[in-house]
Amino acid sequence: MSVYDYKMKNIGGKEVSLSDYRGKLLLIVNTASKCGFTPQYKGLESLYKKYKDQGLVILGFPCNQFLQQDPGTNDEISSFCKMNYGVSFPLFSKIDVNGPQEAPLYRYLKEAAPFQGFELSKESGRVINNVVQKNYADNLSGNGIKWNFTKFLISRDGSKVQRFEPSVTPKELEPVIDKALKD
Repeated sequence: MSVYDYKMKNIGGKEVSLSDYRGKLLLIVNTASKCGFTPQYKGLESLYKKYKDQGLVILGFPCNQFLQQDPGTNDEISSFCKMNYGVSFPLFSKIDVNGPQEAPLYRYLKEAAPFQGFELSKESGRVINNVVQKNYADNLSGNGIKWNFTKFLISRDGSKVQRFEPSVTPKELEPVIDKALKD
């Protein structure tokens, strides 16, 4: 299995085969519109604009599983992202990233790139660790998605998957993306 074996519905409800992105460097992100990390949309859009002509595609997957921080409809989420952050990268229909209704794509991503821990040297890493511990303590162990804006970088050939927790900002990903685009 690879990321290209999955089909997902875009934010408009149309089924999209992720094989359409074969040969592209993919950054897959579970997003939310009412989260402390929501301003990362701006950084994600900046990355997309900077690197899309070199082959980067960002795929945003709204999720309402963490303190119900993305309660809107797909249309509301799409409008919010465009109006507030100018998002032009592809957005997909709202999904679950954990649990019995989790999208099979996310089951694959979590197995391909297991959880390695939070960045406890950063304040944002300590904050997210505390929030997860307080609200979803059973999710601290294992490879589940811990919070909104967990990022997965998939190599152009789909063979390599890297995981970045929410405290890793889009700006901090820039050198990783730059290197991956040159590999």
